[in-house]
Amino acid sequence: MSADGSAQASLTIDELRAHEGAGGVGDFVALLKPRVMSLVVFTGLVGLMLAPATVHPFVAAVAVACIAVAAGAAGAINMWYDADIDALMARTADRPIPKGRIEPAEALAFGIVLSVASVVTMALATNIVAGALLAGSIGFYVFVYTAWLKRRTPQNIVIGGAAGAFPPMIGWAAATGDVGLGAVVLFAVVFMWTPPHFWALALFAMRDYGKAGVPMLPNVAGKPETRRQIVIYSVLLAPLGVAPYFCGIVGPVYAVAAAALGLVFVAGAVDVWRDGRREGSEAADFPETAARRLFGYSIVYLFLLFGLMVLDRVPAGAGA
Repeated sequence: MSADGSAQASLTIDELRAHEGAGGVGDFVALLKPRVMSLVVFTGLVGLMLAPATVHPFVAAVAVACIAVAAGAAGAINMWYDADIDALMARTADRPIPKGRIEPAEALAFGIVLSVASVVTMALATNIVAGALLAGSIGFYVFVYTAWLKRRTPQNIVIGGAAGAFPPMIGWAAATGDVGLGAVVLFAVVFMWTPPHFWALALFAMRDYGKAGVPMLPNVAGKPETRRQIVIYSVLLAPLGVAPYFCGIVGPVYAVAAAALGLVFVAGAVDVWRDGRREGSEAADFPETAARRLFGYSIVYLFLLFGLMVLDRVPAGAGA
């Protein structure tokens, strides 16, 4: 009886090992990076809503869904490519591939299928321009940022940030079939927001990036230079956040609110710089409290900025 029980127990363990990699629905959802996707979807939706064109609600829903699926697909391929370094960093070690819940080949196939499906659906449901931009955003994130820049240069976030700035432009193109000045400005806002957002994270996740060999700015140029760059980009971002008003796509209420939000962002960046001047701030175990605050605020800032655009948008043709 005990021998049979041991055999059964052994068989059960072997069976469990044989099934390792058979991830559940939750694991495949995790591959899509849902938290990142939420910001991508939101900015894409705002781009679509601000565009000077009327879109059928069903077509708009399909376009936003395509943006969401494409973002998730790029995230899945990114996790496939970066599985080795994800396993080394505390904040990514529990992802499905490093933990063995999903096989790398499964993640890659999943990402490719979703990429193709989202691009084809976008092109057929809206227009070829939106489909091409969606394909470009996936390609930029996978090939330019993930495969080329991320492990090679501390400018990975600066250049690679363009991938995350595509969605509002894609949404705009889905509505109009082209890329207007307003779409370019929305792209520029997200593009300029990306470096201070991620460098704030890099300041308190420096050890993680160091273990993985990712050349983030603090690891290569040091914390003082990173803080200086955060201030510079924040100062450039603040007036750019008001630019949609001067393009005529939002009203004066937005302009005032955006200016205030930008000043708070700059104040947070200056606080990060001051934090670095305190005694012991360059120590490896320094808590980087100001950087953590700025990172959290930067997410709120972008959501509020784009939310205010919708609330105070100028209807198409209002200035005619």
